Formats: sequence, C-alpha cells, structure tokens
Amino acid sequence: MEKRELICIGCPLGCMITVDMQDGKVVKVTGNTCPRGEKYAVKEVTCPTRIVTSSVRVSGGDIHVLSVKTREAVPKEKIFDCANALKTVKVAAPVRIGDIILKDAAGTGIPFVATKNVKFRSSL
Repeated sequence: MEKRELICIGCPLGCMITVDMQDGKVVKVTGNTCPRGEKYAVKEVTCPTRIVTSSVRVSGGDIHVLSVKTREAVPKEKIFDCANALKTVKVAAPVRIGDIILKDAAGTGIPFVATKNVKFRSSL
C-alpha cells in the first residue's frame, strides 16, 4: 500500500492529510478536518490540476504587459505547455478583464483570459 502525505490548500487551516492508495486508487483519506480536504486530497493524488498565471505583451496600451490566467484549472502536466503557448502572444489595447487572450491553452480546450483592463495609450 502506498501512502501520500499532503498539506491541504482548500482553506486556511492547512491540514496534514494522509492518503492511502492501492493499485492507483484511493483507499482511505485521514487528517482532513472538513469535506473539502478529502475532495482536494483525492483530486491531488489522482488528477492534479492548477490555474496557470502568466503575462503577455500589449501593443498600444497604457501598460506594456498584461496579466492572464487560465479560466479553469488545467492538468498539472500541461502547465509548461500552457506557459510556452503564450510566448508569442501579443494583444492590442483595449483589453477588458475576462477577455479571451488565447482560446485553447496547449490543447486543453481551456482559454487564457485577461485579469485586468488595459486602455489605449494616450498620444500626448
């Protein structure tokens, strides 16, 4: 039987969770103080995912770099592919929070979206 130990990130308590696994399946979860901890632990050991954050260049805007994130969590093994997909992306101002910056992050079907507004640069 395999044991995995995790620190839950589901809430500020940060419970130390132990997951017992056999043949790749979760048999028992202990150490969590709430149901979110068990849900987090099962997902983390069977199919871990993360929100990917990064930035892209902006042309014609009041700022030169725009922060972006994936709209949903992507499989953990796709994080670097998602980051690499943004390397050549450049957006034109204006941009609004939630605008889709890249429709498909590395074949996941999940878009990158803007996390801030960018106005046109004034021409003073």
